[in-house]
Parts: sequence; C-alpha cells; structure tokens
Amino acid sequence: MNRSRDNSNERSPLLNTNGHHEDDERTRGALSTRDPKSRIVVWSVLTLVFIAALVVLVGFEDKLGDSVKGWLGILPKNPTKAAIMILDKAPVIDGHIDLPALVRYKYANNVSAIDLNRKMPGHVDIPRLKKGKVGGFFWSTYVSCPKPDIAGKNFLGASWKVRDTLEQIDVSKLLIEKYPETFSLALNSGDVKNAISGGKIASLLGVEGGHQLGNSIAVLRQYHALGVRYLTLTHTCHNAFADSCGLLPGIIPLHYGLSPLGRSLIGEMNRLGVLVDLSHTSDDTARQALNHSKAPVIWSHSSARAVHEVPRNVPDDILKLIGRGANKTDAVVMVNFAPFFIAYPGEADLYAVADHVDHIARIAGKEHVGLGSDFDGIGEVPEGLEDVSKYPALIAELYRRGWNKYELAGLTGGNLLRVMEGAEEVAKELQTANTRPVFDIYSKRKDLPPRASEEDL
Repeated sequence: MNRSRDNSNERSPLLNTNGHHEDDERTRGALSTRDPKSRIVVWSVLTLVFIAALVVLVGFEDKLGDSVKGWLGILPKNPTKAAIMILDKAPVIDGHIDLPALVRYKYANNVSAIDLNRKMPGHVDIPRLKKGKVGGFFWSTYVSCPKPDIAGKNFLGASWKVRDTLEQIDVSKLLIEKYPETFSLALNSGDVKNAISGGKIASLLGVEGGHQLGNSIAVLRQYHALGVRYLTLTHTCHNAFADSCGLLPGIIPLHYGLSPLGRSLIGEMNRLGVLVDLSHTSDDTARQALNHSKAPVIWSHSSARAVHEVPRNVPDDILKLIGRGANKTDAVVMVNFAPFFIAYPGEADLYAVADHVDHIARIAGKEHVGLGSDFDGIGEVPEGLEDVSKYPALIAELYRRGWNKYELAGLTGGNLLRVMEGAEEVAKELQTANTRPVFDIYSKRKDLPPRASEEDL
C-alpha cells in the first residue's frame, strides 16, 4: 500500500500568492524610526480604514458590483465571471489530449502541414486553448492495440508499435518546438508551474498503453529519457504487463490483474518518476496497482461508473481506496468527456460531466478529482463542452453547485500537481537509496539467450 504523506493545503499551488516580505520589513523599519505619537496616529488611521473596509465587505457585499469584487479579490456571483477569475490564477491542466494522434491520422505526421494558430479540424488549437484558459496538458502519444492475430498469443508479433510511439513523441516535441511562444516542454511539476507563470502552456508527454513498450521495461527508460512522464498500463487490449478492462463488458482476464512483469514495471516507474496511469485497466489491475505502487497514481481520462456504467469508468469500491490516510493511496481521477463514458446516447452534456466530477469528489474527496477530456481522441463531444475553449463553462457550473475557488483550483490543476510532486519525491528517495534499475525480461521472448543468475556471475 502506498505510504503517501499528508501535506495537504487548502490552497492550490496555483492560487498561492507570494508575500512581499521585503516591503513589509521596510514599512516596519520606517515606522519604527518615527516618534511614538506618529506611530499612534498612523496605526489608528490604518485601524479605522480596516474597520470601515470590513463593514463595507460584510454589510454591503451584495451591493458591490462584480468589477469592484474582482478588484477586492472577491469572486463575483456571476458564475461565468467567477470561473474566468479562477482560471486566470489556476488554469486547466488536462490529463489527456490526443492532438498527436490527430496529426498522425490526418496529416501523416507532417508537422509542417499544420498551423495550430488557425482552427484545427479537431478540438484543439492555440486560439481555443487560450480561450479555454488552458495552462497545460499531457500530449497523449498513442498508437492503437495490434490485432490479436498479429500480436500473437504472447504479444511478440507487434514490436513495431514502439516505432510508432517514437513517431508520436517526435510529433509532439516538434509541435512544442514549433510554437515556443505558446508551448513549453515540462518534465516535472516545477516546469509546469514555471511555464504557467511565464504565460505559456506546459506540455507534458504520456504514453497510452503498455503494448507500446514492446514487452520491454528498458523501452520505458528510453521513453522517460525522451520526456514521457506517465504510462497507461493498458489500452483496450491485455499486454504482457497487465489486464485491460476492454471497451465493452465481457473481456476475459489473462493475468487477473498485474503480471509479475507488470509489478516490476511499476517498480521501475516509481524509481524513474513516471506516473502510473490506471485508465483502461481492469478493476483487478487497478486494485493491485494501488496496493503495489509506492507513488501516487492517476487515472488520466476516466469517469465514474456509478453515474454511468461502462467498464472504462472507475467503480465506487476503487474510489474508496483513494486518499492520503492509512491504507489509502493518493491519486487523482481526471474526468473523461467522451459521451459514451458519460451518459446514454443523446444525454451527454456539460451537466452530465459535472455529475461525474461531483460523484468522484463525494466518494474520494474533492482533492482527488481532475480533468482529462480526451479531446482529439473522441469522435463525439458533450453538448456544452465541444472543444478546449469550453472549460470555463464546466467550472462555472461547478461554482453554481457550491465549489469554492480553492476546490476548483484543485480540480483544474492543483490536484494533479500534488500527485506529480508526490511521485517525484518517491523517485528521489528511491534514487538516493541507490535503488538499481529493473532488468527483468519478459519470459516469452525468444530473441535473447538465457540469463545467468547473479550467483553465476
């Protein structure tokens, strides 16, 4: 079970403000040089001003205009205006956007043919990212599961998926480099904060499926070296490491959760600081991964099964395993916008997505929910959340439902940053302890000679 630390803070890291300590010291120093009568006069005036301001705020808050409230740091009653104010300080960090896949399937990976400053055919481009107050997102470097007859019983027939993943990483990094005034490659939580502080969109890389490792933990290390910071243990297919939930009910388990190699993979992910992503995994895989991982985990794009029953959503019994107390694992479940996972046909809309957010928050806690839209990876979209420009509408709806600015700042990105920081801390501890890399080899491979035991060396 993860031994996570409870260093909770009501304020999102993105809502914290830096104190002007030096200015305070200078003010106190100036006051201390004056005579006692001057100090009494100054402090009396300041006290009266403070009391007058307090009376105005408490007694006449309802009569203050939204513009005045904004100047005073008070959220306006208008939910849309309140959402914009929150997002200005705590922009969205989306856990899963499939822009690289769109580039692959529509442009054959030709980055020179793409102009992100103009409207793209999918859900994501720079103008809409800015309108939606996006401060960062994980670029999903996704390639599909191989067909079973090609992969073979032991998954040995489709190692070219590693090549395709490298192409997706290449596309992502080239697009980030193509727009340096907009995007900034982020390798850790500090990079994310620095990018946002600098007015850029933090760009993180994730790999969406263990089948993209070609059965090799060594490949994970090379993805990490290229900048990948999460790995989804499965996609819709089982692989050498873990069982998938599939897409529809009825998939037959293979490992009944994690394989021995899958446990070794999680150990290496913890050592490197690669987040364990449990979207697409079977319930058994998720439970075992929560128990096995030393670091916090994520669901990069999953919703609540109690709200809409599909295998891809997280059931309540697993949500109850999330937390920062005893026998719980710190995690963030980032809600998916795909209509199929949200509601029955014709019923997927902004309010249904908000229902999923509310439910996960009610079961796991508001500090354990985030946003993972799956934009550019879904064919249909919920009404009211048609693209990345629409995040403010969801924040406004949750504000109507009683979420305060600190809770919403956690939802938009603060919760993910906390989990990232936790995983980074675990990696630092393991590396400081000289934990060696994992060299376990998939037993079904035929291309390597038998390995000598350590006793034989």
